[in-house]
Amino acid sequence: MKYTNATQVLPAKLIADIQKYVQGETLYIPKQQASYKNWGSMSGGRQWLDQRNTAIRHEFTSGRSIEQLAEDYFLSTETIKKIVYSHKSKKQH
Repeated sequence: MKYTNATQVLPAKLIADIQKYVQGETLYIPKQQASYKNWGSMSGGRQWLDQRNTAIRHEFTSGRSIEQLAEDYFLSTETIKKIVYSHKSKKQH
């Protein structure tokens, strides 16, 4: 996390108001909710997982067993069950 001195970015009046509540401490100011990105949206990780899970669902509906899929994808049988039986399987991304 990047540290920024408040005097470099905030108006003096706002600093004085904040000092009524906090003085000499590190204060974390979170991003606005609208600026949050979904997990994996920047790195492509989410897209990769969605594609993998779609492939797993397709193979399952084509007759592959949960045990076979777990072995092929190096996942537990419980994880495969979550993927193939989840409500997301009915949604298109």
